[in-house]
Amino acid sequence: MRPILPGGRGAGVEDVQRRLLVLGYDLGPTGVDGVFLGRTREAVTSFQREHDLSEDGIVGAETWSALVDATFTLGDRMLYLRLPYFHGNDVRVLQQALNSLGFSCGEADGIFGSYTERAVREFQRNSGQPGDGIVGVETVRTLQHLRHVWEGKSTHSPESATVAPARLSEVLGRLSVAFVPRGASAEDVAVRAVNLALATDRAAGVVLAEDPSSTDADIVMELVTERISDDVSVPVVEVSTAESRDLAGRLAVALSASEAACPRVVRIVLPDLEDGERGHQRVAVLLLDALCLALA
Repeated sequence: MRPILPGGRGAGVEDVQRRLLVLGYDLGPTGVDGVFLGRTREAVTSFQREHDLSEDGIVGAETWSALVDATFTLGDRMLYLRLPYFHGNDVRVLQQALNSLGFSCGEADGIFGSYTERAVREFQRNSGQPGDGIVGVETVRTLQHLRHVWEGKSTHSPESATVAPARLSEVLGRLSVAFVPRGASAEDVAVRAVNLALATDRAAGVVLAEDPSSTDADIVMELVTERISDDVSVPVVEVSTAESRDLAGRLAVALSASEAACPRVVRIVLPDLEDGERGHQRVAVLLLDALCLALA
């Protein structure tokens, strides 16, 4: 972004001023006037000081990113595990709420990592929701309904650990798996699965490939959106369940059937993917957890 300098004017300055007001900084009687002088510059410098940024009074990329992070509120965006990690005030509030409610996610550092996802999934199951680790409308609504329970309470992470997703075991560190998508929807799921694997374990040997012959992975997961009826050359697994353990059993059978091949290729028939971002992320979570369970 182009830095916003003292003396600047316009919509960019107004956006900075609105965010500073949300954070409680005093901009004086003029308020949001689109002029970067006086109280606005003082507020920017104070914000930089409080966030260990260079106190130059200039809104560059680093200061702008910190301003945006600080002004996210829970529910502004969908949160889930990915790389780069989601980070911001909304994540911190989520972590504080979960810790207060007894779902341990460690220090409330504002970074949506694997421990936070684990806590979200356990909270979702506990409140009768699908444990997909995706903080969307329903999960936020449930948390807001419980605000009187967690707001203002201790945000210290409880000692008891919650049940972890399958991929939080050590399986990912020794996996050599390539996802080969066929079609745009399948590619979105594959990209999310690889991203999710790396967000859980940076040493994960999970990659994206264009073709089984273009990778040296031990296992190839070919993702398709419909069954190829006349092709019986590889085992086929249909993703028609919301339970990773059920899917893991099917995957284990398919992997066993392809044991003699190198690489071991399994074709995954994906379910209806019309739910957009949330649906694609949910299938990626399901698929990766099931794979880890099958190989554990």
